[in-house]
Amino acid sequence: MNQASPTVLRCAGRTVAHYLTRPDLALDHSPRPYLHPVTTLGGRPVTETVPVDHPHHLGAGVAVPDVEGHNFWGGRTFVRDRGSVELDNHGVQRHDGFKLCDPDGFVEELSWTASGERLLREHRTVAATALTDSAWVLDLTFSLTNVSGRDLSVGSPATNGRPGAAYGGFFWRAPKEATAPVVFGADADGEEAVHGARSDWVALAGEGWTLVFAGATARTREDPWFVRAAEYPGVGSSLAHGERLAVADGETFVRRVVTVVADGRLDRDGAAALVRKAVAS
Repeated sequence: MNQASPTVLRCAGRTVAHYLTRPDLALDHSPRPYLHPVTTLGGRPVTETVPVDHPHHLGAGVAVPDVEGHNFWGGRTFVRDRGSVELDNHGVQRHDGFKLCDPDGFVEELSWTASGERLLREHRTVAATALTDSAWVLDLTFSLTNVSGRDLSVGSPATNGRPGAAYGGFFWRAPKEATAPVVFGADADGEEAVHGARSDWVALAGEGWTLVFAGATARTREDPWFVRAAEYPGVGSSLAHGERLAVADGETFVRRVVTVVADGRLDRDGAAALVRKAVAS
């Protein structure tokens, strides 16, 4: 699926992720760089790509369904008073190059383009760090600058009229297993309680693995979480939850999410302890 060899991330002497910079994807998938497979230190895969239920879900990365009407998420677009429709409005995140590329991380420059126009410039930093002998952390920061020459705004299906669908930003698609993963947050249990809430962290625990997602800056923690478990397993942030995110010409916005990738099923205390260590590292 990738036209070039993927970049490999290593942690504690083991390969824990592959990063595909130029995937060979149809335009309606909103082609973009992404991490897949990501694994625990024990080798268990914790990402999924091009699943049957949502073929445009691509491992772990950054995806936004509405940048001034352009779809950088993939699939159909939710249009107010029309619902989800197929539109020829998909954008591409183009890998422009690495400013730094080491075994444990990289710094990447990207261009977000649609209809022949460069809308956003992105500076992305990804790093892998060991936490314990059974857990490591993926630290991802994305910085997006409006280079279009005019004011833009970022939206979501929720801001376009679909309640509960405020996805867009950081997104991690986990593997679908025989039973849905357990979901819990710092002070809540279950998908319904955690979805759409502002919480320091959210955990998804599957068969022999746990992912704990945390906003690593005060601004990132202001974004509510988008959580799915019963329909499919996925967790992301909501850049545009209750209203569109305005991005003035030349303005930059930054988000940083750290993800604890652990073997086994963590409880709340175990997840909280690893998050504290991850954010402090």
